[in-house]
Amino acid sequence: MPRLHLRFYLALLGSLLLFTAMALVLLHLDGAPANCHRVHVLLSLPALAVVISVLAYPIARRLTLRMERLQYAVESLGAGDLSARVAVEGNDEVAHLADSFNRAARRIEELVGAHKRLLANASHELRTPLARVRMAVELMKESADPMRKAGLVQDIAELDLLIDEILLASRLDAVAEPDVAEDIDLLALAAEECARYRDVQLDGTPVVVRGDPRLLRRLLRNLLENAQRHGVAPIAVRLARHASSAEIVVSDQGPAIPDDQSRHLFEPFYRRADSKGGGAGLGLALVRQIARRHGGNARYVATDDGNNSFVVDLPI
Repeated sequence: MPRLHLRFYLALLGSLLLFTAMALVLLHLDGAPANCHRVHVLLSLPALAVVISVLAYPIARRLTLRMERLQYAVESLGAGDLSARVAVEGNDEVAHLADSFNRAARRIEELVGAHKRLLANASHELRTPLARVRMAVELMKESADPMRKAGLVQDIAELDLLIDEILLASRLDAVAEPDVAEDIDLLALAAEECARYRDVQLDGTPVVVRGDPRLLRRLLRNLLENAQRHGVAPIAVRLARHASSAEIVVSDQGPAIPDDQSRHLFEPFYRRADSKGGGAGLGLALVRQIARRHGGNARYVATDDGNNSFVVDLPI
């Protein structure tokens, strides 16, 4: 099978040779006056160019169509569809590229699947020893050191939260669409979550979005937990309705985060060096995952007065 560049070259060369040959035939026609002959040539050459173009189009289109399918598969893989594959046609460079893409995509899908299974299984297996440790703490005698017992209880709570966040992150990666989709009053949901904390002020207009209420509740809770741990009270929560989206803004009075740190805030397990709170660094990563799962996004914005603001946009 000829190489791709050779097929293009031969198609172009054949078209030029055919055009030249037909032009020479027309120029040497006999039996017509000179002026009439020139007119015929001038009229025939454009028509001949059109015929050659029409005949060459299917060849070029067949080649470019395969490249377009390959481009679509690459874009689908980049968008998160790990099952994207492309048909291997022929035996030229495009076919070899398609085969290489399929092998790479298959390997990526296997690696990502193994990673998700590892996280899910490890998190699940940690539940059993954690339950035993919790039971042992509860059975400790009253004579045990209260400070040590309180520390153990706190460590268990943090470990339990970490396992829960890892399991949720793995599930969000594994499932592309929300498990539940219903109309949710974001203002009412935010009011319920804000009532759990002190020094939180809620303001905004009622706005209804469609999604998973449990995940959106977790999104709000993680934003409030982040503000409580790493920000400075009072904390302000504001809901706004725009033309095609709902906006959730959670602000605190802490100093603005430098740009070299703020760009990493939504990365899993990222914790700032000067952070004064605990946590495993998964809270904001889950916020962005949940927002994107609902067709939105989450970002950090430094306010005009130099404080912190976390913004979530959700489609309505």
